[in-house]
Amino acid sequence: MELSERLNFIIKNIENTSVLADIGTDHGYIPLHALKSGICSKAIAVDINKEPLDKARLNAILEGMGEELEFRLGDGLKVLEKDEVEVTVIAGMGGNLIRDILEEQIEKVNSMKYLILQPAQNPEVLREYLYTNNYEIINEDLCLDENIYYELFKVRRKEGEATNLDPIYYEVSPKLLMQKHPLMKEYLISKVENYEKINSFITESTINSNERRKSIQEKIDVITNMINFL
Repeated sequence: MELSERLNFIIKNIENTSVLADIGTDHGYIPLHALKSGICSKAIAVDINKEPLDKARLNAILEGMGEELEFRLGDGLKVLEKDEVEVTVIAGMGGNLIRDILEEQIEKVNSMKYLILQPAQNPEVLREYLYTNNYEIINEDLCLDENIYYELFKVRRKEGEATNLDPIYYEVSPKLLMQKHPLMKEYLISKVENYEKINSFITESTINSNERRKSIQEKIDVITNMINFL
């Protein structure tokens, strides 16, 4: 069973645990690999759609899995019991949706040892939520898979951890910046290029357009300084 760079990236951030839950499991590759590698002794694969869950079941049969891998059809963490799992992976969906999944079942989140979160879009939304809502940021990481950058958060709930950052640091991880992560420079260059492209599309001369261009240029300048730091 060969995993993509993005899925391997998730796996390497999971420490050995007893029960692992994978929310939005798709084909079930993460729980299957975790079980076969001895990372966990039991796994629960969860998906809101029946078709990917059926594919995950088929993959489990082909890999010779038994009752150690359980499948549940449902929405986010709602199909889990409080204190049932130690570690939860939520990946492959937008940062807004991951934030909502966590907030809707916060008591279950509180009972977990830690969570691995990998948003497919809008990581800045998730980062702001985590930093401002009493999550300890154990680790942040970054990977590149098929020319797409993916950010990862390893977190747990902990009272007294809430902090407010300058808005630019919700877009750009302060941890990865200070660590001078090997992919950080290229990632920031790609963000500058994207902002420059957006600015080139703003051709009107209205007050709102001018303010929008100015705001984007300020972000470009700040991120360029970060690049120079690296």
